[in-house]
Amino acid sequence: MKFATKAIHEGVAPDSATGAIMTPIYQTSTYVQEGVGNHKGYEYSRTLNPTRHALEKNLAAIENGTHGACFGSGLAAIDCVIKMLNPGDEVISTNDLYGGSYRIFKTIFEKYGLVFHFVDMTDVANIQVKVNKNTKLIWVETPTNPMMNIIDIEGASAIAKAAGAMLCVDNTFATPYLQNPLDLGADIVMHSVTKYLGGHSDVIMGALVTKDETIAHEMYRIQNSSGAVCGPMDSFLVLRGIKTLHLRMERHCENGEKIAHFLANHPKIDKVFWPGFTHHPNHHVAVKQMRGFGGMISFTLKGNNLEDALSVVKKVEIFSLAESLGGVESLIGHPATMTHASIPKAEREQSGVVDSLIRLSVGIEDVEDLIQDLTQALA
Repeated sequence: MKFATKAIHEGVAPDSATGAIMTPIYQTSTYVQEGVGNHKGYEYSRTLNPTRHALEKNLAAIENGTHGACFGSGLAAIDCVIKMLNPGDEVISTNDLYGGSYRIFKTIFEKYGLVFHFVDMTDVANIQVKVNKNTKLIWVETPTNPMMNIIDIEGASAIAKAAGAMLCVDNTFATPYLQNPLDLGADIVMHSVTKYLGGHSDVIMGALVTKDETIAHEMYRIQNSSGAVCGPMDSFLVLRGIKTLHLRMERHCENGEKIAHFLANHPKIDKVFWPGFTHHPNHHVAVKQMRGFGGMISFTLKGNNLEDALSVVKKVEIFSLAESLGGVESLIGHPATMTHASIPKAEREQSGVVDSLIRLSVGIEDVEDLIQDLTQALA
């Protein structure tokens, strides 16, 4: 079954009671049982809810996995993965990653005896340098947030398997439409569903997908035990959003490419970070493991002046200055003071998050209007 068909139909069936083509919003906390242990598959909605269950099956299908689990946020999904580890275990993470991921690693889990190493994974050989007998997880973002670095998933998988460690890939920027990490050797795929999967800036949610039975068992145990689940209304909204994911991603990619080239030719722009450029580091890897380059772009201004960057993000009119990404509307952000403010200045600048860096989430509006908006903001 092709992607668009899976996105619309997998995990979803007409309601048996009414024939409703859309999965109903099962807004209930509990389920009546005919006798002790005699029920229809559902006992309590923290453990399993029919609307969430349909979404979890749909997500597993579009990621070419077998088991999906949804959570109250992307960070709750990350929390679940890290809780699979034990004190003394070590995690190797990319050094360019979402600030919230860094924050939960360093300020929540480090004090429980986990050790985190942050390395430049554009060369996967740097991962090998940190591998030891305590390495239990390799954490990859690709493309990374916000520098759009591309990491070779197959290369990272080979290192993880040799070390007996899990490989988890944050696939938020690429989405299952552009990239399927499980097919490339990852053990777990993580999504901030809030972003492209929901696609309409109206849901907070996270998800994990795997095809490993042992990992799935742990994933569901922690999901149920910790209780950081999403509600049925949000599940319904994401099921609806995924039905148009393929159409939206095509437009995000199309608009992103045009804006990346516009920025690359603008006299006030220093560097543009977009995996579609042939000169982008690891462009050849992106071509190999992705089916498009997405709608996320970062760029720096000449002079690396903080005030100039803040002026640009304030002057836009169609782009909205806001956290998050992946919605139908275009967003602009300043990573150093917004999404990545939790990372110490020296560390973030070492990975490229300098004061003049601006990040765009290119939406699906008319691209000529978006270019005109950037033109006047940069003037």
